[in-house]
Amino acid sequence: MTLALRPYPGGTLLPVRVRPASRRQGLSGLHAGSLRVAVSAAPERGKANDAVRELLASALGLRSSRVELIRGATAREKVFLIQDMSADELRGRVEAALAAAGTESREDA
Repeated sequence: MTLALRPYPGGTLLPVRVRPASRRQGLSGLHAGSLRVAVSAAPERGKANDAVRELLASALGLRSSRVELIRGATAREKVFLIQDMSADELRGRVEAALAAAGTESREDA
């Protein structure tokens, strides 16, 4: 399975599966077409959402203002808009970030 990116006005939608309150932070592979992300922040008052946004921005080499939560504010399955970026460019950056994290593009079902 590959990452299920979708074009959207102003950028590309990135599906993310979040594991909040994790001991280790970072990108941890793919899950059912979504990027798996672990953050140490607790899922309360938007702390985990902010942590995911910052982590994605850092991993993808973007300003955090270009990463916007579109759907899933209270769910583990979230969709982020990566502004001003094509699906192909985003796929390349995600693959590079996964490789740098030592997870490559492995799929965990």
